[in-house]
Amino acid sequence: MVAMRVATFAQSNRMIADAMRVESVMATKQIQESTGVVSTDFGGYGADAQHVINLQVSVTRAQSYIDAATLAGSKVQVMYSAVGSVTDILTQLRSQLSAASTGSSIEVNSAISSAQQMLEQMGSLMNTQYDGQYVFAGGKTDTAPVDLTSFSSGTGSTTTADTSYYNGDSEIASVRVAANETVSYGVTADNSAFEEVMRVLKFVANSTTLSSADITSALDLASTALDDTAAVQAKLSGAASSIETASARQADYKSYAETLSNDLTSVDVAAITAQLSTYETQLTASYSALGKILSLNLASYLK
Repeated sequence: MVAMRVATFAQSNRMIADAMRVESVMATKQIQESTGVVSTDFGGYGADAQHVINLQVSVTRAQSYIDAATLAGSKVQVMYSAVGSVTDILTQLRSQLSAASTGSSIEVNSAISSAQQMLEQMGSLMNTQYDGQYVFAGGKTDTAPVDLTSFSSGTGSTTTADTSYYNGDSEIASVRVAANETVSYGVTADNSAFEEVMRVLKFVANSTTLSSADITSALDLASTALDDTAAVQAKLSGAASSIETASARQADYKSYAETLSNDLTSVDVAAITAQLSTYETQLTASYSALGKILSLNLASYLK
């Protein structure tokens, strides 16, 4: 009996080691089957670990650029809409002034009354907020950029600029859309186009009457303001286009990096399942053979 056990010791040890190796491989394959990835930690990727890390960092960075571009794009849309409303105000003012140019006191008074309301509307538009921030305030996004309290008094002048209504700063908002690309999109409420609008509205709104010369001067300033406001709107449109294009590039790159990362980390679940079936068959056969070897003794051998 002893001789038989010694003779089978090495063989049984090899078979046990092989069975344990298969069990270890099966355990790994079962995790891969349930998770769909090669490994649940970077150590399981071996030489590819650094590549996987680099690709995942790239994906995260691209998403951060996309998120920043999305937020900036939304702000630009809000600003664009507000400037469109400014254009509407100027169009209405020109219509009122043209009607007043006939010399009718009723039309003159109507123009003055309308300008007073338009000045309030203009102040509200310049104090537009998005996501809790004032979009026309430059860097002072927590401060309303326009205060009409003192600005509304007096007619001022149609020829002298006046930005005394402005409480913001000169910082122009921008967004980083790539490692080496930044898009400037900000417009402040003291922009020359908006200042012209504020100036002509103040002049008309605070007048007690309007002479022919006053109306002509106001119409000229309103026309200039309309052209300049359209230029601001065009600039915003260009910024929106640049932001959208940059965001699309980042989305393409993110998709590419994700594909490369998935190629390194993902497994074919169907293939893993088939391999597990083969391993199970192999393991069953190994344990069956091992059982027979371990059950051998001299007495059974001599029968």
